[in-house]
Order: sequence, then structure tokens, then C-alpha cells
Amino acid sequence: MSLTQLTQTLPSSHTPTNQRGYDYDLVIVGGGIVGLTLAAALKNSGLSILLIEAKVASAAVAKGQAYAVHLLSARIFQGIGIWDKILPNIAKYRQVRLSDADYSEVVQFQNSDLGLQELGYVAEHYALLQPLQEFVQSCENVTYLCPAEVVSTQNEQDIVTINIKVEGENRLIRSKLLAAADGSKSPIRQAAGIKTKGWKYWQSCIVAFVKPEKSHNYTAYEKFWSSGPFAILPLPGNRCRIVWTAPHEEAKALCALNDEEFLAELTKRYGDQMGKLELLGDRFIFQVQLMQSDRYVLPRLALVGDAAHNCHPVGGQGLNLGIRDAAALAEVIQTAHQAGEDIGKIEVLKKYESWRKKENLTILGFTDLLDRVFSNNFLPVVIIRRLGLWLMERLPMLKIFALKLMIGLKGKTPELGKQGKIITR
Repeated sequence: MSLTQLTQTLPSSHTPTNQRGYDYDLVIVGGGIVGLTLAAALKNSGLSILLIEAKVASAAVAKGQAYAVHLLSARIFQGIGIWDKILPNIAKYRQVRLSDADYSEVVQFQNSDLGLQELGYVAEHYALLQPLQEFVQSCENVTYLCPAEVVSTQNEQDIVTINIKVEGENRLIRSKLLAAADGSKSPIRQAAGIKTKGWKYWQSCIVAFVKPEKSHNYTAYEKFWSSGPFAILPLPGNRCRIVWTAPHEEAKALCALNDEEFLAELTKRYGDQMGKLELLGDRFIFQVQLMQSDRYVLPRLALVGDAAHNCHPVGGQGLNLGIRDAAALAEVIQTAHQAGEDIGKIEVLKKYESWRKKENLTILGFTDLLDRVFSNNFLPVVIIRRLGLWLMERLPMLKIFALKLMIGLKGKTPELGKQGKIITR
């Protein structure tokens, strides 16, 4: 369906709404990975859905980012029925090596620790977004409007009215529920008056793609330094994604170096286990922050993904939390719809909030603790954390608990995540 044909199906600002009193059961604002996952998870729900994305599809796909994809996220994608389209274009990792600066003790997590084929995956942005876009466009119950801009929203007793601009023309859309998947600066959240708590860290992250001389052997590395964590994630084509956390001024200075100087500094952190490094493409820098919304829901409104929370990138938790949000919200509102309940009522939405807010706060706290414990040279803390690494490598129960927390196998599992074929013993 072309954009022109699509806009013709949307009500104009002068067109009376249908006899139900609304146009869609659910409007999702934000067509990134989390918003698309929410729409895809509701394919067979019987709900009519409008997905609104401000960027043209090709621009969204071209975003140069990469993510750790945890086991639970993979299970959710399997439950949706899209994993087979994602898997050929991403890398698997079978072990994670956790170390503290120059300390000789290394904690090595293996796939055999949990009886798995893999511990997780690493995917570039396009490898997740493009299959999700194609899947959602094939869903008969989803109208995918891209590009379009949300101008304003108005919450009424039984519906929420969304004023959108598409092809220069304003249209009014009436829905039972609005889901905001519009990022950490969410205009929807701000317009609703939902406050947030958190802080910006003293650190920034440098991200870049590199190609090592030797094989990465399907291994992910998390190296802790006093300036911040340093992660190496394996990608297809024997490439790697580095996530280098450092204090703001140090990070800016590193980004200002020419390629040869940057590679020299990178090699000091990276180590020589993979030989000479080749820098691929540009480097990017972003500030790190922790944020938790005071509320995830209001009547007729639910926040998902970065609109609800942000965490430190250590452990690659951020996107995975958003994918779990999407699966949880989909399950809650689909269950309510099948029971004949109003999916926009606060009593329904509170079930989603009570499920996800506490679990997300646990991970936010865990990542914050990791960064603070390892990003300093205070001798008593250094001794304690190195003792912790020593014990983790020698106590299987502690090691398995930490591993399950890292890859999303702790907490309540959405029904979609139970349908996956990944088996643990």
C-alpha cells in the first residue's frame, strides 16, 4: 500500500469517527525496534493497531548501531515468528570473558554452563529493524504510517485523541490506548506530565566497528577499567563492535585523535588476543545516563522502552529491557481484550507497570552498581570486587545466577518468550 493510499484510509480532522467511537484499539508512537516489536507481538490479537514513525523507513534502517541480543529477546522474537529472518544476519557468541583491568583472574561464562548452544547474539540495527518492518507491514491488523508526526494528544474519558500530521495535512485519530515508544526524550511522556528520576553519568561512550586480524572466536568481552567498562562484541564477517566508556573529557580527546592514534590507544585496551586491528567507518560518542519514569502508565497511556527507562550500557541491557516491555504490554492488553475488558483502563495498564517497573529497576540498579564498583581505584573496593570475581569463577551457583541475570533468564517470562525453541537444562 502506498503512502497516498494509506493516508486515504485515515480519518481527516473533519470526518466523524466510526460507530465504535474510535478508529483504532491501539496507537503506537515510535517505529523503532521496540515499537515494531509491540506491533508484531499483537499480530493475532484481534486488535486494530496504528503504528506511527516520524522517519522514513530507509533512514531508520540506516542507523549505524549494534546491540547485544539476550536469550530472552531471542525467545520473544521466536515466539512472534520472526527469528528465522533475523538469525542469518547476526552473530552468535558462545562465551563471555569478564575481567578487571590487569587482574589475572578472568571469569569465563560458557554456553555449556546453561546447556545452551549460544549465550547470546549481536545484531546491527538494520538486522533487527528491517525484518520487523517487513513483518509488521504484512500484519493485516496493523496500519504502518511512516513518515508521520504527532502534533498533540488529548486524553478523554473513553478515548485518547491523537493529532497527527501526514503529507502536510493534519488528521485526528481516536484510540482506546496510546503506547509511547518514542525514545528517552519522549515528547509523549513529557506532554503527559510524567516525571523521571535519574542522573547523567560522569562518563561518555565511544562506539565503533573494528576488524581484527585473528578470529573473534564467537567471544564477547567485558573488561572493567577504572575509567569505565570496555566491551567487545563479535559480529558477522569477523568484525567486532567496541563500546568504550570513559570520563567525558577523555572520551572527547580519544574521538579527536586521527585513526592511527585512536587505533594505538584502542589496542592498549583491546589487548593483543586478536592481532592487529582495522578501524571500520566512523566513531560515535554519546553521554551515558540512568533514568526511570515515576510512572509507566496513565489512563489510556503506556510507556515502553527508552521512553520509560535508560540504563548504563554495561552488559548490553538497554534494548533488551525494551523488548521485554513490548512483550509484556502485548500480553497484558491482549489478555484484557480477550476477556472483554477496556485495554486503556488504568486497572489493566497497572498490571503491565507492576510487572515491568520493578524488574527494570533491578537491572538499572545492577548496571549502576557494576559501573560504580569497577570504575574506581579505591583500594578496599578493588579488593572486594576482585574477591567477587575469584569467588564467581569457583562457585557454580553464583556464576550461573549472574549469567542468567545477564542474559535475561531471571524474572517473569512473557508468554511469547516461553514459545521459543532455546532450551536450558
